[in-house]
Amino acid sequence: MVHYKAVYFAATGGAAALLAKAVKKADVIAYKDLGAEAIMRLEVENFPVVVANDIYGNDLYKEGVAKYVRI
Repeated sequence: MVHYKAVYFAATGGAAALLAKAVKKADVIAYKDLGAEAIMRLEVENFPVVVANDIYGNDLYKEGVAKYVRI
């Protein structure tokens, strides 16, 4: 994620219909033959997600565990 300056989004389970409404434009940029699994560039508006992994190596899931773990 850090090397490619990519982010990983997380959304509440069962929110696919809400997420789909936020997609304004979708363009396949690689692996068109994979259909829904193709690499796409999405243009979104009011996309209800959180960044779970960012370009700096931060990991929301690890931070959550670290906050409450007891040794």
